[in-house]
Amino acid sequence: MYMRKSRLSKSRQDRLMEHFVAGTTARCAAGLVDVNFKTATFYYHRLRMLICLATENESAFAGEIEVDESYFGGHRKGKRGRGAAGKVPVFGILKRGGKVYTKVIADTKAKTLMGIMQKQIKPDSIVYTDHYRSYNVLDVSEFKHYRINHSKLFADKQNHINGIENFWNQAKRHMRKFNGVPKSHFPLFLKECEWRFNNPKPKSQLKQLKQLVKQYMG
Repeated sequence: MYMRKSRLSKSRQDRLMEHFVAGTTARCAAGLVDVNFKTATFYYHRLRMLICLATENESAFAGEIEVDESYFGGHRKGKRGRGAAGKVPVFGILKRGGKVYTKVIADTKAKTLMGIMQKQIKPDSIVYTDHYRSYNVLDVSEFKHYRINHSKLFADKQNHINGIENFWNQAKRHMRKFNGVPKSHFPLFLKECEWRFNNPKPKSQLKQLKQLVKQYMG
């Protein structure tokens, strides 16, 4: 993959990357760096494309794994949670003490979720879920399956999915600042949240972005 070289000066690109890492919106960054709003928005979009490219070949997880689906966007009124109208369903896999993997999905059926898990989780791993019916297939799979019944409690010693639920909260909090993300761009924003979680140190994030820009936009 190769992207056309940016026409922005290196100093402006560096400053935009710094603001991106800091979580500054493109609108605010445009004023701070003294570039057009559309220019800043497009540059941010290219950074997210590079992040998506860098995260697409993550190795499968092993050990203690938490999985969960969540829903982003949609209308506040009406049905919430699973099956809420207008919301984008996403699936997440988190290795305890390690990284998270996310994917936008068409539905939350057992076949859909199982296909992702078999690709991203190594056999014999311990998989923790809630009581959603689509996870029933894990009881007769190559994984060791534990459930937590959220109608009764949120954690029972090691049996919980608090890690992946904390990630969803972080991702939604980050996306709220944009006052709506176009559905066509949502997968890029989701991968950005995944990347930030997996690389929590700002210095490391900035270093990675500069390397990606040099490699694909140099």
